[in-house]
Amino acid sequence: MSEKDCGHSHDDKKKLVRLILYAVGGLIIVVLLIIFLFWAITRPSKPSFILQDATLYAFNLSTGPSPPNALTTNLQVTITTRNPNDKIGIYYQKADVYASYRNQQISLATLLPATYQGHKDVIVWSPFLCGNSVPVSPFVAEALGQDLNAGMVMVNIKVDGRIKWKVGTWISGRYHLHVNCPAYITFGDKSKGIASGASVKFQLVQSCSVDV
Repeated sequence: MSEKDCGHSHDDKKKLVRLILYAVGGLIIVVLLIIFLFWAITRPSKPSFILQDATLYAFNLSTGPSPPNALTTNLQVTITTRNPNDKIGIYYQKADVYASYRNQQISLATLLPATYQGHKDVIVWSPFLCGNSVPVSPFVAEALGQDLNAGMVMVNIKVDGRIKWKVGTWISGRYHLHVNCPAYITFGDKSKGIASGASVKFQLVQSCSVDV
């Protein structure tokens, strides 16, 4: 074989490799485009959350010297979530729920069970939220004292978690889920709760804000 033939053979191999790379690259682009179009057409709607009720067992502010400005909270909440999508499921990989007051966490986070939510499905969670002698800032303690004297306290029930969308056999990457449910708790003469032994149950049916 002449040197000229060897040169042509080498050039042909380069062209073949180039064509294969172009073909693979084009196939990847087409697949990604199909996924994007499919995702755009079936764009998921975020789940809706409702705080149904809250049962209060303890909500006590201590202003003594040890520890100063400490809040003890013990309550159980009922939260429902609904998947509004017709063709998209939701995987709740991890979700923590906790109580906060004026942007300060006042209970330990309770881990909700990992679960899958099918099309139009509704899930009900009833976690306990507890915080024993949680230190709060002087500002928060003062504001809470004023709210207690006024007979109404707004406690925020929050959910922080990670979800994935499922369309057919395709599962998306992880998305952050943040839910904020305002719970208006009344005390004294203004209380709208139903007393049962040492607890008071409040029927709230309060819509929550949801960010995904």
